[in-house]
Amino acid sequence: MSNQTESILAQAKNKRNLKRQNTVQVFGYILVWLCGIIAVAVVFWIIGYVLSQGLGVINLEFLTTKPAGGVSGEGGMSTTIVTTLYLVILTIVIATPLGVGAAIYLVEYAGDASRESKLVAFLVKAARTGVEILAGVPSIIFGLFGFALFVSYLKLGFSLLSASLSGAALILPTIIRTSEEALHTVPRSYREGSLSLGATKWHTVFNVVLPSAIPGIVTGIVLSVGRIIAETAIFWVTLGGSYYLPKTIMNSGRSMALHVYMLASETRAFDKAMGTASILIIIIILLNLSINILSRSLTARMIGNE
Repeated sequence: MSNQTESILAQAKNKRNLKRQNTVQVFGYILVWLCGIIAVAVVFWIIGYVLSQGLGVINLEFLTTKPAGGVSGEGGMSTTIVTTLYLVILTIVIATPLGVGAAIYLVEYAGDASRESKLVAFLVKAARTGVEILAGVPSIIFGLFGFALFVSYLKLGFSLLSASLSGAALILPTIIRTSEEALHTVPRSYREGSLSLGATKWHTVFNVVLPSAIPGIVTGIVLSVGRIIAETAIFWVTLGGSYYLPKTIMNSGRSMALHVYMLASETRAFDKAMGTASILIIIIILLNLSINILSRSLTARMIGNE
């Protein structure tokens, strides 16, 4: 009889525990959804506010006229659009080969080399730690580094080249990390199959592994483009801020994000600052949409080729 009583008490206790767990789970779901809804609402509120204030300023003249300078903030933003395009292209051209090349070495070659030499193992570990640390360094630190090295020491001055080299240092950790993750997702059987057919390590990496990792690598590059477009501090101390269109990579210029900052802080043209910010937001939204579309299309193509 006592055994039956103990069994009934145990069942009741289990029911209470289960009910308590279900209550905690429901509360957790509600909390997570509430946090997500608040975060999305804040993002939409910011985007909506900027667009509502800035879209009225945008017209063909605003997009095709260069800034006039001065505290009045006269003119448009045409040269800032072109300068931003130049800056993105030059920065990506510098950073992509370095970042992807470093990722390929760390994933495909560093393991074997580390086992053969303790010095190489130490250097690889230091490189990985350095990449992790640099990924969290504020952009203004990269800006001060670029100013000290490229602008002052190498005497490149405030120019597209100084800004692009500094920007490349800024996005290099992002490209390395995303490329590493993309290379890690390639199945080991691809490498083994290629090597078993007599292909060299170099041929396997560049003709089998790298094409399979392209979707992830491209995603990292596009994310880096978005960061370049949105950065202000690093280009404030390396690009200069001239509203003229740079004719060579040694000329100064002004990116769109820098133009927004200068309009908002140094002029009375706050409406034009909001208009430029609206263009920036639209570009970043389109970039994020392009990431999804490009990644899906590249992934589907790779699956189709398999």
